[in-house]
Amino acid sequence: VVFSSPHSGKVYPRRFLEASRLDALTLRRSEDAFVDELFAGVVERGSALIRAHFPRAFLDVNREPYELDPHMFSGRLPPFANTRSVRVAGGLGTIARVVSETEEIYAGPLQVDEALDRIERYHKPYHRALRGLAGRAKRAVGSVLVVDCHSMPSQARLGDKRQSDFVLGDRYGTSCAAEVIDRVQECLEQLGYTVSRNRPYAGGYITEQYGQPHAGFHALQIEICRSLYMDERRCVKTGGFAWLSSDLMKVAEALGSLGPLAARPRAEAAE
Repeated sequence: VVFSSPHSGKVYPRRFLEASRLDALTLRRSEDAFVDELFAGVVERGSALIRAHFPRAFLDVNREPYELDPHMFSGRLPPFANTRSVRVAGGLGTIARVVSETEEIYAGPLQVDEALDRIERYHKPYHRALRGLAGRAKRAVGSVLVVDCHSMPSQARLGDKRQSDFVLGDRYGTSCAAEVIDRVQECLEQLGYTVSRNRPYAGGYITEQYGQPHAGFHALQIEICRSLYMDERRCVKTGGFAWLSSDLMKVAEALGSLGPLAARPRAEAAE
């Protein structure tokens, strides 16, 4: 099992802060703050953990490498850039335009060369490392599970339902063997948590790219409600952090005890 924490980075480059119209605390609202620390114990249990040190507001590795909004840049983007995705339209491309859905990050346009440099220096190395970890694990034992670890704001809503503690995403039953998501949900519910599947988070670029069960690569996204472990307004840990981290290690151990994973997932109808 390989764990990925792509959005927990909190090292903010000085030039980025100077180019932003927002203060540091507002920028941190886009972080999956402390998620890498919640899962840190998986390493001593024999799994790999990869984390980004740079923040999501600076560059998002859970997007295509060139998912870019042309209105953010002075200069012409390369012709292969994906400028029309839903995520770009929402301001959350590879280089985000907003945090908290409405707060514009930048005081003015960025140079295209700046965007391309970030992609070369941050996005591509992250995925080279993740592909390397996943590939070595798959060659060693025949199949690999990538667990993509995220957090979600507590004000998120699932239709008319109460906020769930966890949302598990397997791209509607296509990115991993059914026993993976079944085991995680069972373990979490036995620990007393509420769990939803695929709504509102079915999995992003990492789940899509690394979830190829027919080839022995499985991927599951885990979203954790931030109010379980942190004060969202001040971006600090609460007393629930240690308890939650301990429970997540039980989930990791349950995943580690899975036998060989099925090559074909149980596909569900996408809504």
